[in-house]
Amino acid sequence: MKITTWNINGVKARLETALAYLKEASPDVICFQEIKSVDEGFPREAFADLGYNVETFGQKGFNGVAILSKWPFDEVKRGLPGDDSDEQSRYIEAIVSLPALAVRVGCLYLPNGNPLGSEKFPYKLAWMDRLEAHGRTMLNDEILFVLAGDYNIIPERIDAKRPDAWTGDALFQPESRAAYRRLVALGLTDAIRACHPDPGVYTFWDYQAGAFQKDDGIRIDHLLLSPEAADRMVAAGIDRFPRGWEKPSDHVPVWVEIAGN
Repeated sequence: MKITTWNINGVKARLETALAYLKEASPDVICFQEIKSVDEGFPREAFADLGYNVETFGQKGFNGVAILSKWPFDEVKRGLPGDDSDEQSRYIEAIVSLPALAVRVGCLYLPNGNPLGSEKFPYKLAWMDRLEAHGRTMLNDEILFVLAGDYNIIPERIDAKRPDAWTGDALFQPESRAAYRRLVALGLTDAIRACHPDPGVYTFWDYQAGAFQKDDGIRIDHLLLSPEAADRMVAAGIDRFPRGWEKPSDHVPVWVEIAGN
């Protein structure tokens, strides 16, 4: 099963880009973040024409997540547990079942947290605490799972071309990075780092100042695998090529391949 995550930065604005990528890469499952669409406005038919089932947790104008799969969904859940008052659409989860493999896929769009000093940074950290608690619960269930998405976290200095430029940003604060480490310390595997330990591995380049052309990137989109999923990992990678297309997202697709029985 090939599972891909991609912050699409507006599914309607980048529909042709998304469809072109799916035709070329053909993942079994793709998790979109920042769809910026209500559920009713999501262009389901265009993806259905490519053979994808669609589940969304949308929000007008910003946020919003979706899971698309060539295989049936079971147990679809919307919203991250732990705070019934949270009205932001940032998490959707479903079990995807192939004949020889079932995986629980969590698609997440973690809060950015900027600007520091506002209520947005404590919200980010609280959201990460909830994600850690949910990860612990899923580990107890002993089903293969993948937490895929835009984490808005630069885990280490190696994950930025110019790490010192990010020291005043919520993405690179010690508290944010510590929360990410606690999540991984549950026993999860960062798929990209496990397969690509060297520098220069990025998933996001700002639209400004020719960042992509200079390869001035950061790695903030991650695939965290449960131990059972990590045992079956065949490969993981980053598809940079859509960033060079016309009207691209500022993020690129990140994927992992998991073997069946």
